[in-house]
Amino acid sequence: MHSITLIQGILLSVMAIICGFDFWLEGLYLFRPIIVCTLTGLILGDLHIGLLAGGLTELAFAGLTPVGGTQPPNPILAGVMTTVIAYTSNLDVKTAIGLALPFSFLMQYIILFYYSAFSVFMAKAQQYAREADVASFGRLNILMILIVGITYGVVVFLCTYVAQEPMKALVASMPVWLSHGFEIAGGILPAVGFGLLLKVMLKFEFVPFLIVGFIFASFVHFSNLLPVALVGTALAIYVYYNDKNKVIIARPENNEEDGDDYNDGI
Repeated sequence: MHSITLIQGILLSVMAIICGFDFWLEGLYLFRPIIVCTLTGLILGDLHIGLLAGGLTELAFAGLTPVGGTQPPNPILAGVMTTVIAYTSNLDVKTAIGLALPFSFLMQYIILFYYSAFSVFMAKAQQYAREADVASFGRLNILMILIVGITYGVVVFLCTYVAQEPMKALVASMPVWLSHGFEIAGGILPAVGFGLLLKVMLKFEFVPFLIVGFIFASFVHFSNLLPVALVGTALAIYVYYNDKNKVIIARPENNEEDGDDYNDGI
């Protein structure tokens, strides 16, 4: 089993703070698991585990999105802890995904608490808006962002560095059937996430491409995912130019019957 050093714990905390800022602002999408896991693996010195954890965890979170008051598990803690657990406990990444979910839920409950707690600042924000006090209004927003970012850093430091020994002991004490159950659950989660994404985005006319891709990925032997990516790229280019040609044909420049120009678009 590997151990996390103090420097690595601090670096993970700094990374979590930056990703926490981005999660709150939704600016660069650095908080996505595929990026968080990769950066975590890079800090821990095992980029291979980071990439594996990032791919699986991103699929698990692909279709999870906030709807109203319902919030999905926190992607930052899920990415960090999946990689950390797999690294420190020598577990399969699929098993680590299941074990990382409690940390992810914990962080999301903290964020939900902030959503409610920050409402006390609304009176001040409205006052600054009425007075057109841009500087004070900006400082108020920066204060809330700093609170969220620092919280991410503290939680990640406690979970990854301070609690690593109890976490190792917990993993070592788990019976085989329980760890196998976490492995099965972790293997199912990416399929569930991708299924949720398809439920929202999939169009019926693209189902044949999905079937072709599934057959190609399942029954054709290949050493990496590059052939699948190239096939997907080829199909995307074909659909793009085919639809483009349909638009051009459906919208001629001149109407021969009445001589009117079609300049209004579709």
